[in-house]
Amino acid sequence: MRQASRAFLEALVNAPGPSGYEGPVREVWKAEVEKVADGVTVDLHGNAIAVCNKSGAPRIMLAGHMDELGFQIIHIDDDGYLYIETIGGFDLGIVPGRKVRIHTKSGPVLGVIGKKPIHLMNEGERKKVPEKHDLWIDIGVKDGKEARKRVAIGDPITYDANFEPLRGSLAVSRGFDNKMGAYIVAETLRCVSQSRKKPEAALYAVATVQEEVGLRGARTSAYGIDPLVGIALDVTCATDHPGTDKRKEGDVRIGGGPVITRGANVNPVVFNHLGAAAEKAGIPYQVSAAPGGTGTDANAMQLTRSGVATGLVSVPLRYMHTPVEILSLQDLDHTVKLLTEFILNVGEKTSFIP
Repeated sequence: MRQASRAFLEALVNAPGPSGYEGPVREVWKAEVEKVADGVTVDLHGNAIAVCNKSGAPRIMLAGHMDELGFQIIHIDDDGYLYIETIGGFDLGIVPGRKVRIHTKSGPVLGVIGKKPIHLMNEGERKKVPEKHDLWIDIGVKDGKEARKRVAIGDPITYDANFEPLRGSLAVSRGFDNKMGAYIVAETLRCVSQSRKKPEAALYAVATVQEEVGLRGARTSAYGIDPLVGIALDVTCATDHPGTDKRKEGDVRIGGGPVITRGANVNPVVFNHLGAAAEKAGIPYQVSAAPGGTGTDANAMQLTRSGVATGLVSVPLRYMHTPVEILSLQDLDHTVKLLTEFILNVGEKTSFIP
């Protein structure tokens, strides 16, 4: 991965952006794509939309959601402890004991998610996953009055930033799901705009909002863009670690290249063109099967207006929805190369009717 691209990825994952509070991530994304896009806009929902070759045909939309999991303050008690609700789907068993940042109008506030220590639990409590109301955030204040001066009801919360290289091409961070998707669509737009071969298609790269709470940004942005082709970029669960059953989950490996989904949520012509692009460019890739909806932005795009020829390309990820997600930076590079090849080979006469 080139140095500037890695710096962009790191800035994206370190910026806070729980669903509904994506502003800091959007600013990082916009600043990067404005260097290469013909234009960048933000719609009323908060989606950031960059375009290359706007007058081209057909319109191709790439969607990578920029929101992440997070928390939100719902109560501040008189002792100064903060009680929270989750934004998105969490494994509550791994939440306690984490450093967090509360994002207030005056800046970030450090906190720690606490619960009753194991020494004070009875046997039944030790075996039980905590309920959300049994967890709190400690910001080190003396009482509720002091706490309310520093934080407010509704303030969003994220785990502390923690991007680090792991080994080889692997990296670890919170928020790869799915700021790496927003990264990929931006990098693809850069590669297409700088390619010697000029695209026939109009390319719309979109960093969508609120995917983790219902695919909301993809629905509104796709309606506004009205693309013929829409490809969602997301993560998928790698199955190359202990505890997975490939008979149930398939065989998906980190470092094995992008994963192209096949199934009801995917236009078969888009699937075939993606596979052909990978083979033409010598890009390793994997195939996953999804017999119904995929629970990604591809779902929302496929059903927009009178329908969109939809694809889904994913990057293998270990430990999804935790603070220690792991992926391969090489898989990201290969995904950008795959999408660039696909886009440069789509023309106005390309048919996507199955």
